[in-house]
Amino acid sequence: MNGTPGPSLLTRRQALATAAGGLVLVVARPARATPEAMQDVIRTFTGGAKVTEGRVKLDVTLLVENGNSVPLSVSVDSPMTAADHVVRIGVFNEKNPLPDVAIFNLTPRCGRATAATRIRLNDTQMITAIAQMKDGSFWSDTSEVIVTLPACVEG
Repeated sequence: MNGTPGPSLLTRRQALATAAGGLVLVVARPARATPEAMQDVIRTFTGGAKVTEGRVKLDVTLLVENGNSVPLSVSVDSPMTAADHVVRIGVFNEKNPLPDVAIFNLTPRCGRATAATRIRLNDTQMITAIAQMKDGSFWSDTSEVIVTLPACVEG
């Protein structure tokens, strides 16, 4: 043998370059949830219980220029008494890498059933807020947000 690799043998350098190229493809590909994944997460949040529209107000800008920091707030129509209050509020989206954005736990001592945060949005998508009441009922509001410059994308 003359030390030159044959046509079927790779040099160490070629093997490392091929492996690195494959790794770059995996890392550069953006992760993305689906509407079905969002529905699965909502089913887990609600335990499969029926979700009724109403009592929840999701306040988010409908047209967002930059998805890197989108303010949103959620308020729920509730007296926040020991007998009738919001236990938790979940915020979900359908196209970000993870469909569950935030879960806020509340007690009657909160006084008001409101929560606010900023989120990143990967693309134009539906955002859903669901409130669980002390009686076990679930209430929701949904809004479509149009994003002109997506976040969550490596590039």
